[in-house]
Amino acid sequence: MTATPADRRADAVARALHAREGTSAAWGVEFVEAGEGRAVCAMTVREEMLNAHGTAHGGAIVVLADTAFGWACNSRNETAVAHHVSVTYVSPAHPGDRLTASAVEVARKGRSGVYDVHVTADDGRTVAVFQGLSRTVGGPVVDGLDTNKTEGNEP
Repeated sequence: MTATPADRRADAVARALHAREGTSAAWGVEFVEAGEGRAVCAMTVREEMLNAHGTAHGGAIVVLADTAFGWACNSRNETAVAHHVSVTYVSPAHPGDRLTASAVEVARKGRSGVYDVHVTADDGRTVAVFQGLSRTVGGPVVDGLDTNKTEGNEP
């Protein structure tokens, strides 16, 4: 599939955010891909990410999901922040599991956006389902990139 200019812009924004985030480096979050209204990142569950039950701490899973959400909602190079998030944990993640968070824009209208993020383990199991509501607050994420302001309630 050929990347559109909007997808190339989204890729540049996600890569810039990834490079700026201390959180991504601390948790080992890896950039996988990004396009307009979508993003994918991954991380491997390490021993220091475990809770008292020996499974991935919910906070570690949220870091991964929130990162994909952040890249997706900023993909048009308009600064957006989380307004509200919710997460449902479906199955535990274990040490050594590689988790992937895939975010997709569900709706966008005015300054508000809705994003679904599915976190899966390398064996295909759903680990968590995250929904993020974003609010555009103005200004570019990356100076010098074209900003394509589009209205819509569909991705």
